[in-house]
Amino acid sequence: MRAALARAAGGEWRAVLEDEAAAIEREDLAANRRMGSLGAALIEPGSGVLTHCNTGSLATAGFGTALGVIRAGVAQGRIGQVYAGETRPWLQGARLTVWELQQDGIDATLIADAAASHLMKSGRVQWVIVGADRICANGDVANKIGTYQLAIAARHHGVKFMVVAPSSTVDMATSCGDLIEIEERDAGELHGLGGSRTVAEGIAAWNPVFDVTPHGLVDAIVTERGVVHAPAPGSMAAAFG
Repeated sequence: MRAALARAAGGEWRAVLEDEAAAIEREDLAANRRMGSLGAALIEPGSGVLTHCNTGSLATAGFGTALGVIRAGVAQGRIGQVYAGETRPWLQGARLTVWELQQDGIDATLIADAAASHLMKSGRVQWVIVGADRICANGDVANKIGTYQLAIAARHHGVKFMVVAPSSTVDMATSCGDLIEIEERDAGELHGLGGSRTVAEGIAAWNPVFDVTPHGLVDAIVTERGVVHAPAPGSMAAAFG
């Protein structure tokens, strides 16, 4: 937007910025649809999937990243059932993701975050599909807190783990996830729900917002540029270097 503003002449700056914003929106939507197509192609027809946090139209210019794969997969008959974790403590899955899917006419089942391993053990899901806030040069993935434990549980139960994010999320200047500083928010967010306190006074809480999933637990990273299977430093450099 700064570059667009620098190109603007005189009183045209508003129109120039609007045009640039519209172009970014179009590019993002096209990238989302491309990721949706690529990711859906990895899924066997009739599969069940579990997603975490919100990665849909409310988080992008439209269609979504991980949710875009789910939308495309349902449309193609590749996804038969969708599960969404509640995503404590902000409840993005409960408040946003299942609502978005409902608006699309897609049946989604909400689960407590702690039920994910039991769900995988039941054999009802074949893929965990999540977004990313940053992807490192070796394929480590930073995402909403709770993603790491889903990846561990998925590997134990033979469930595939897919990360879907635009190529702008890939940070080749950060070699691994250990170098990412994890944001921690107000501990008070864990002390209550809906404005009502549920925890006794004087109880401490720890509230990291993100975690890092090691690349060895990731089966595929999907961006609009293509799919990186079993991401590692070499394959990431080949795709994004």
